[in-house]
Amino acid sequence: MSPRFLSFLGRLLLAVAAVSLPMTAQTDQAAPTQSSGVTAQTAPAPAANPPQAPSSYTSDETQPSRFDVFAGYSYLSPNSAVNGNKGIKNGFTVAGTYWFNKYFGGVIETGEHWGDINTFNTLTAGPTFRIPLEGITPFGLATFGINREAPAGFKSSTGFGFVGGGGFDLHAFKRLDIRLIEAEYEYAHHNFGFVGNSPISLRDNLGGAKISGGLVFKFGSLGPPPAPASASCSAQPTDVMAGEPVQITVQPSNFNPKRTLTYTYSATGGKVNGTGQTVNVDTAGLAPGSYTVTANVSDGKKATASCNATFNVKQNQPPTISCSANPTTVKPGDTAQITCQGTSPDNRPLTYKHEASAGQITPNGANASLNTQGAQPGPVTVTSTVTDDRNLSANTQTTVTVEAPPPPPPPPPQASKINQIEFPNTAKPWRVDNTAKAVLDDVALRLQREPDARLVIVGSTDPSEKRPNLSAERAVDAKFYLTNDKGIDPSRIETRSGGTGGKIAEFWIVPAGSTYQGAEPVVDENRIKPIPDHPAPKAPARRRAGAAPRRPR
Repeated sequence: MSPRFLSFLGRLLLAVAAVSLPMTAQTDQAAPTQSSGVTAQTAPAPAANPPQAPSSYTSDETQPSRFDVFAGYSYLSPNSAVNGNKGIKNGFTVAGTYWFNKYFGGVIETGEHWGDINTFNTLTAGPTFRIPLEGITPFGLATFGINREAPAGFKSSTGFGFVGGGGFDLHAFKRLDIRLIEAEYEYAHHNFGFVGNSPISLRDNLGGAKISGGLVFKFGSLGPPPAPASASCSAQPTDVMAGEPVQITVQPSNFNPKRTLTYTYSATGGKVNGTGQTVNVDTAGLAPGSYTVTANVSDGKKATASCNATFNVKQNQPPTISCSANPTTVKPGDTAQITCQGTSPDNRPLTYKHEASAGQITPNGANASLNTQGAQPGPVTVTSTVTDDRNLSANTQTTVTVEAPPPPPPPPPQASKINQIEFPNTAKPWRVDNTAKAVLDDVALRLQREPDARLVIVGSTDPSEKRPNLSAERAVDAKFYLTNDKGIDPSRIETRSGGTGGKIAEFWIVPAGSTYQGAEPVVDENRIKPIPDHPAPKAPARRRAGAAPRRPR
């Protein structure tokens, strides 16, 4: 092998190591900072943007393969004693790799190179490693086994062989990579023995370079496939009135954190404003109903996801109101309190108005006071109206009853004349005759029916009558008949004299609680006694000479 080619191969292997180490460090650091990629490309604020991908997401977008098969073209520059520095252009390499984990595995490699001067066959096995990155996988290997050399004109020789090196695989499809380059150093020692009659044994030490490229077929997986890219959408709030904004937030999952996500939106109603992870929907002019916003998320490669969020535009609902009065019945001029409770199903601000059919209403926000001064007896209607800021309103009526004033107290009972009797007997002008007794029987019956009433008897005389105390005698004789013959309690009967009605006695019934208003003097019944109807005759008195005869009583 030429020194120039060896120098090239050394620089190539150093480049593989130099590229692999930083990319490995980048892979290790990417996992704990996945959210940074999301923050850089979403809006409006970092606090609203959670990480897009869970920690289980792999940078390769798929789990690394379990088993790989490489097959491809191979060029060998043997740099051997037999071949000299002439390269062998015809060759292939086939390798099978079993991966124990994401990074380390075992490989079996074979290949053949044939030329005009020499043919080489290899079969080696050994450890291998890889660094799965997004889009490309650096790898390296060191294998040991046998190497067969068959130079033209000589007997073939099989001896120890070693192959070691590395390269890069470019990801093309899920199960297929393109091996851009595999640069290896191949070593073998061969002893051909004594050729011809030469006293010296012919030996060949192979120290060549091999360059390969081809296809890598990948089989199996080190674990379950990662979850597909997905997204979830949420609307806040879910119920709005027309004109109120709705915020739509998208939560992407299982996307590559190193890629910038783009968001597009469509809606069955309203206008979506924005293209970030969080947008607003303008609901102005929307009719009541349900509306759906669809979000589509893409990483610019193969990963896409979509989700829906639904919001409802509610029908404008008027407020409601209920009121009560305390007390519900008042006296004229008193005050009743009106207490109202208004409610807006749409949580709108409310104002109140109160009107009364009578009296004076004093509003106090939702409540009011009703003064019934000047209101007529009967119901007073208070109409209370509640109105929201959209001019939707509701009203209710509350009734307060004004009592009628109590009737004036009845006039105190008055004494009234119920009858009278006459005294037509000129001989006995005090005598209660049968006609008078019939009247007194009715008076007695009245007193019996009204046990709380009293009776005033007013005796009268005619101006032509000259008998002294005649009016008192007429009253006392009438009382005597009522008490003696009819059993009326004497304490219930009062006698008076001095009436001017003529030859009569008047009977005034005095109800309980009333007073006889006449001014006639009360008869002194200790002095004026009733005169029997037939009094015993008295002995004639001796008359003095010249004295006038005494008038009978």
